[in-house]
Amino acid sequence: MPNRSGGEFPTTAAAVTPRWIEAQLARAGLLGDARITGLAWQAIGTGQVGDTARFTLTYDRPTAAPPTLAGKFASADPTSRGTAAAMMLYVKEVGFYRELAAGIAVRTPRVYAAEINAEGTDFVLLFEDLAPERGGNQLEGCTLADAEAAIRQAAALHSATIGHPKVLGAEWLHGREGLLAEIGRLYHQAHAIFRERYDGQMSPEAMALCDELDNRVEGWLGRQPEEPCLIHGDFRLDNMLFGVGAKHGLGEVEPIAIVDWQTCAIGCAMTDVGYFMGCGIGSDLRRPNEAALLGLYAEEMARQGAPIAQDVMMRRYRIGALHGLFTAVFSAAFVVRTERGDANFLSMARGAADLALDHDSIGALDAMMENSAC
Repeated sequence: MPNRSGGEFPTTAAAVTPRWIEAQLARAGLLGDARITGLAWQAIGTGQVGDTARFTLTYDRPTAAPPTLAGKFASADPTSRGTAAAMMLYVKEVGFYRELAAGIAVRTPRVYAAEINAEGTDFVLLFEDLAPERGGNQLEGCTLADAEAAIRQAAALHSATIGHPKVLGAEWLHGREGLLAEIGRLYHQAHAIFRERYDGQMSPEAMALCDELDNRVEGWLGRQPEEPCLIHGDFRLDNMLFGVGAKHGLGEVEPIAIVDWQTCAIGCAMTDVGYFMGCGIGSDLRRPNEAALLGLYAEEMARQGAPIAQDVMMRRYRIGALHGLFTAVFSAAFVVRTERGDANFLSMARGAADLALDHDSIGALDAMMENSAC
């Protein structure tokens, strides 16, 4: 996926210049005759494999161009950066915004620049600053209304992309040859690290579940979706913005936007739903509201022309619950370690384990492996 502009692009927030932003805004038809006379930036977000910044702009005259923009770049940390490049995370996010974002009814930021180098190690995204009322926070949880908004977005994503030829034909979504086998080998290393690092911080039942998944990880990675669609892959609160546009004070505030598409992939829709319900919202909110939220998802899928039978949904949901456990274990080992990261991965693993234990997800995975479909 080459650099579309054919020239150099900034690879850090500090390298962004007024002239470069002007070129992107002019191409979008927003700048007019205005010129940028002031540019300042500050780091935002909590991502561990990418660095994000907000740019504040001043102009020499009135213009339709926005006063603030957001930019995203490869992580400055070599561990996180190397993992992201090896897993094609930067390639996937740039590919999503270039080729797919405009064609699905999911609220994502408008993108003004999406460039990546040939090696997939440096990239830049320049996009709309959604100015949310608040960003989702994995460690703080969310309200039932937040969870409902997220479920509606999941259904919008999945219903629009089931069997979609543009999605299924996107080579960058399939990953490079041998990647899944490599991930499987690395996962066994990650499991050993996770087990040692968090020994005593998870229940014995939850850690035993991690062992069970480690024993089956090749089958987990090799599963084939019955109805392939585009999945987000990291569908949790840290990648959601609530009350979009609230800080602009202009027009109607939108309930939610979904960001951080580095892990998008072709997969089973219930992978996103199981992930969100387990490691996303936590057991205290999930357990009393689980049936209603799954019912809402089914209603939205039917309303948007992609109905799913209850028994099929539950079978896939049980398996999808393991995605949170898999992601927490793998990511904890191969991104830079931080205090918040430790808390985050433990939160994800505990919630996902609760869901998987509640629904015997290992039993569902074993049944799926016998049938080779999910």
